[in-house]
Amino acid sequence: MSSDFRTGGSPATDTLGLAEEEVVSLASELIRIDSTNTGDPDTVVGERAAAEYVAAQLADVGYETTYVESGAKGRGNVFARLEGADPSRPALLVHGHLDVVPADASEWSVHPFSGAVQDGYVWGRGAVDMKDMVAMTLATARRLKRDGIVPPRDIVFSFLADEEAGGLQGSQWLVDNRPELFEGCSEAIGEVGGFSITVKDGVRAYLIETAEKGIAWMRLRVRGRAGHGSMLTDDNSVVRLSEAVARLGRHTFPLVMTDSVREFLAAITELTGLEFPEDDIDGAVAKLGGLARIIGATLRDTANPTMLNAGYKANVIPSSAEAVVDCRILPGRQPAFERELDEILGPDVEREWIANLPALETSFDGPLVDTMSASIMAEDPGAKVVPYMLSGGTDAKAFDRLGIRCFGFAPLKLPADLDFSALFHGVDERVPVDALKFGTRVLDRFLRHC
Repeated sequence: MSSDFRTGGSPATDTLGLAEEEVVSLASELIRIDSTNTGDPDTVVGERAAAEYVAAQLADVGYETTYVESGAKGRGNVFARLEGADPSRPALLVHGHLDVVPADASEWSVHPFSGAVQDGYVWGRGAVDMKDMVAMTLATARRLKRDGIVPPRDIVFSFLADEEAGGLQGSQWLVDNRPELFEGCSEAIGEVGGFSITVKDGVRAYLIETAEKGIAWMRLRVRGRAGHGSMLTDDNSVVRLSEAVARLGRHTFPLVMTDSVREFLAAITELTGLEFPEDDIDGAVAKLGGLARIIGATLRDTANPTMLNAGYKANVIPSSAEAVVDCRILPGRQPAFERELDEILGPDVEREWIANLPALETSFDGPLVDTMSASIMAEDPGAKVVPYMLSGGTDAKAFDRLGIRCFGFAPLKLPADLDFSALFHGVDERVPVDALKFGTRVLDRFLRHC
């Protein structure tokens, strides 16, 4: 480990303090740009304004940027490359998405697109998902360029569209149509990792995402005999679909302990003394508080019905009924999951995948992991860095197709009493100002030693 990690110094630290101050305004300004992604092409706002803002911030300190739109107008993506000291080494991809999910202003304490800075937080839609990381990346990228700091290897900064709808107009489209933008990248860092949880007596564990479940959105359809609503029938598509959806919604899939989950639970046992016996794993995980929502969902596959559609008039029995189910599948479980689906649904229910993005998992080892750990512990010496699996999905699914090894690493030191997982897509989404500054320091150190 270099003396730089021990002391926190560097050959050029003139503007690290400026980057810490910038990150707050960058996050606030990004939140004020409405980049809502409804998933519906007719109502999507688009990421172009946010992409142009990012490109301007990078150009301001001398980066050459590439702006790319997919086939859909306004779905903007921005790239910039910072050359490293060793061109023979593979590059590191640092990615973030610019879109956010919708927000109903009537439910919020502040307007979701105000970017308000108050009570020690930056508030608004995207504050944790993921304009916080975009702001930290921008602040760090600007600092490196401004101070002429040359990282050990090339760094590709990418700011992407459409992550909240599966990346079809963002990462997936780019991998299919512009793979040269990721040329030479062997590893990547992105969202939903690197944040802290307080586990015992002020001891913090920082969770690095090494795996994520597959996303498989499924449409179910049952066909029946149309008829008058007043008459008897034994072939009602709505009834048969409802019964199948209820069976699926009540079903508990088998417990599967992946490597990432085992390593996480072992680390928590070491830190807290809590045991996680497999015969009472759900009860044990519940003791993790707000984090149990994420960790509990990584113990088994899930299939949650989310949409129903049938009929067009109160007195007409429709000839078909449809449902949409959000399936999240553990690494290596897709074939077994599909067999189990067919057993639950029965032969009369048709099913098709609307989207099917595979699970991914990597090991928690190697020089990049060591650098993540050292970067965090330099700022929080008593910390423990542990791997975990994300129950959702990120743009890493697209980059995995290019053979890029992906991690979730958006470092934030969080208050012990903040239910961070509830803020993702939640009301009153917000990120602590101090956490943004902490993350900027960690990310700066990490990129200078990656």
